[in-house]
Amino acid sequence: MQEAPAPTGPHALLRNHELRRTPPRLRVLALLFESERHLSITEVCEQLSTSGRAVHPTTVYRTLETFTAVGLAHAVHGPGATRYGITGDPHHHTVCQRCGRVEGLASEHLTEAAARIAALTGLRPDSSGALLVYGRCPGCSA
Repeated sequence: MQEAPAPTGPHALLRNHELRRTPPRLRVLALLFESERHLSITEVCEQLSTSGRAVHPTTVYRTLETFTAVGLAHAVHGPGATRYGITGDPHHHTVCQRCGRVEGLASEHLTEAAARIAALTGLRPDSSGALLVYGRCPGCSA
């Protein structure tokens, strides 16, 4: 008999990480799941406010820091504001040096490059297995 897959909705994830399931945490986590990109604290606040689910900026900050501390989310530091995304399949990030936009990039797309960088320099991905690749996004390179 096969095991059922672990539940992955916001309620289940908070429970699995032994975090209280408060309305603000559920709202922030649901937004991170719904978003197709990594978001700054300001963007999280704006999107929650626009949707009628406003959460105080201090609460958003503390929530994202808590999610990062338990491995539920990850922070990408780059130019501009830190951006947050859901921790899921291992992936790398591209970061625009002009606007700070962060995009996820599946690990398999950089496996050979990461191995080559390690062989040449000894530099290895961070503890999450991620590399940051800096450049300019299509909007900023035009």
